Amino acid sequence: MSTDTLEQQLEARDPDVRLMLQVRDDVQGAFEVLVERYQHRLVGVLVHLVGRVEEAEDLAQEVFLRIYRARKGYRPRAKFSTWLFTIANNLALNHLRGKGRNPTIAAGGSGGDNANSQEVRSAEARALARDGTPSAQMRQVELSDVVRDALEGLGEDQKVAVLLNKFEDMSYAEIAEVMGRSEAAVKSLLARARNHLREQLEPYLRTGQRTP
Repeated sequence: MSTDTLEQQLEARDPDVRLMLQVRDDVQGAFEVLVERYQHRLVGVLVHLVGRVEEAEDLAQEVFLRIYRARKGYRPRAKFSTWLFTIANNLALNHLRGKGRNPTIAAGGSGGDNANSQEVRSAEARALARDGTPSAQMRQVELSDVVRDALEGLGEDQKVAVLLNKFEDMSYAEIAEVMGRSEAAVKSLLARARNHLREQLEPYLRTGQRTP
């Protein structure tokens, strides 16, 4: 497949590629629409990787800044979201290595009242509180904490793979491109991660009680 054909197919299939091409061509308002479309999603993934909402928001701004600076040379080679999360993953890993620490979730940190923080806090269990009652909402928050704790037990690569697979609905091939790994490696990462999460969550789902 020629480069031009690939670009044409991506432009036809991916509305975000078309939007980024408008950003490249300096169409007024296009970049703002792109940021609005991805801001919360990007922060939601980054906060799980770096552990603090404020740092995740700063990194998200850096991701968008890099995209804007690179706009004139943009030629689509993959889905736009794949390119964006490749940049985000590399920035997050460099950030963590630069600080000499592993990703941790700062539970109830200073960003707890922030809208992005609230969205991240409930993202994993949002579908469970369907009746909207206070008791269901309490269970939702508690399960969100349980899921977050379980995610924190994953290795760095496993966590990235799970977040992209579950939150961004990326395919094995897309995750492999983001992470610079083979599809087989991604499948293995996800299989091990699912086993870990199942082991961690099963007691709570069975009894309704958090284990110490």
